[in-house]
Amino acid sequence: MRGRTWLGAALVLGAQLRALWLAAAVEVHTAKEVVAVNGTNQRLKCTFSSSSPVSQQLSVSWNFQPEDLSSHEPVFYYLKEPYKPPSGRFKERVTWDGNIERNDVSIIIWNLQPSDNGTFTCQVTNWPDVYGTIGEVRLRVVQKVNFSEIHFLAVAIGSASVLMIVVVTAVIICRQRRRRARDKRPEVADTECKEKESLKMGEEKEPIPLED
Repeated sequence: MRGRTWLGAALVLGAQLRALWLAAAVEVHTAKEVVAVNGTNQRLKCTFSSSSPVSQQLSVSWNFQPEDLSSHEPVFYYLKEPYKPPSGRFKERVTWDGNIERNDVSIIIWNLQPSDNGTFTCQVTNWPDVYGTIGEVRLRVVQKVNFSEIHFLAVAIGSASVLMIVVVTAVIICRQRRRRARDKRPEVADTECKEKESLKMGEEKEPIPLED
């Protein structure tokens, strides 16, 4: 009996500690995926919620894992003030764009490159909430579309639209002309019949001259 009692107490205590840990954990929120054009700048939004007030010990860690699943690379760090990476692919290419008072710990990546394709992680600790979820956002960098390609595409679409309008207009005009021609045929035939009948009646009514 005592063994069962101790087991039950341990299970209850574990559930209570788990509930307390979840209540005290930091929740981090990010978008699942972000698509950006090559050569542009992109803001990676990350917000958090904590059961404790924001403390001076609050820290933010941004890391990056390329698509080839190689080792994580540090991107940005915040502790009382932002710290830019001293080396690596994101050196001089990342800036702080957050607001701790609004629970915003976002950053901006400048001059995106195809090599920036991968997963960015955002982790926040706010003592005593040192555990919690880690935000993950997948970044996809697509190739920039040149102006000449856009111009050519616009011209092609415009030309096709104009050609389609001309064809449709020509078809409508042809159909209207055919209808008018069909409507005129019975009228002409009816007129000819009436003229023939009038001539015939006139011939029948013409008086025959008397012989002397």
